[in-house]
Amino acid sequence: MSNPAFGLPVGRGLLYLTVAGAAWGTAGAAASLVYRASDMGATTLSFWRCAAGLVLLLAGRLLRRGAPRPAVPEPLGRRAVKAVATGLGLAVFQTAYFAAVAATGLAVATVVTLGAGPVLIALGARLALGERLGRGGAAAVVGALAGLTVLMLGSAGASVRPSGVLLALASAAGYSAMTLLTRWWGRHGAADTAGTTVWAFAVTSLCLLPFALADGLVPHTAHPARVLWLVVYIAAIPTALAYALYFAGAAVVRSATVSVIMLLEPVSAAVLAVTLLGERLTAPTVAGTLLMLASVGGLAAAEARDARRTADGPALA
Repeated sequence: MSNPAFGLPVGRGLLYLTVAGAAWGTAGAAASLVYRASDMGATTLSFWRCAAGLVLLLAGRLLRRGAPRPAVPEPLGRRAVKAVATGLGLAVFQTAYFAAVAATGLAVATVVTLGAGPVLIALGARLALGERLGRGGAAAVVGALAGLTVLMLGSAGASVRPSGVLLALASAAGYSAMTLLTRWWGRHGAADTAGTTVWAFAVTSLCLLPFALADGLVPHTAHPARVLWLVVYIAAIPTALAYALYFAGAAVVRSATVSVIMLLEPVSAAVLAVTLLGERLTAPTVAGTLLMLASVGGLAAAEARDARRTADGPALA
């Protein structure tokens, strides 16, 4: 089965999303290794991620010049507004996430960001787009808040820091703003999502450049080759490749399914945090993590039930 608007089989879209979720989960681990090997800050790392990712995305777009474009081109003004808004959201999303990883560790930062994101999206869709939250959505919000409370107050050690959790929530807010704006614009018909992504990365790079210059574009390190290949990896795999696969898959797969598949990111991040970085997951951290992941799963299940009740056609995003 394929989406006639995009020509991509749904099965391949699911594969794309699976690879994207797993790849995103490695970004925080690579960032932690960069922090250990140099004095690079979160803003500078986010800048290099976006700038190098932009180069790779442009190269990929040039190689796909024959790819189909939207039947009705968007006005230049609307494309500019979308690029600026998405770029600002992306800047907050990525920079706050890297700062959260530095402050409270990879596992907690990723779980809070990815756990809070769908809940904020559900609340924003209810308030801004008039989408019904429902009992399942309300239960998911309560569960996520309970998980956050356990993470922030239930840890006896220093592995969970409130400042890091707040940064992760700011990252989730940037991610949610991008998603809600995309959903809002999607009501007006298909658009050149790949083009918007490229321009959004350009805006993000420009926004972060002054802060990166103030922080220092070139970090001090005794292992320059290691830092270089880690930054290249972050730009290539969990950025250029993962975003391209994510937007392609999300165009043909129902949003509820996308939310569930994206749980691969905190899972893979938690595995890397324990096995590669030596982070310790205390009982309260595990409890809070399970509460947040269960809340996201419940939210996705509730959305899937609502979609089955109301859909008149194929259940595609």
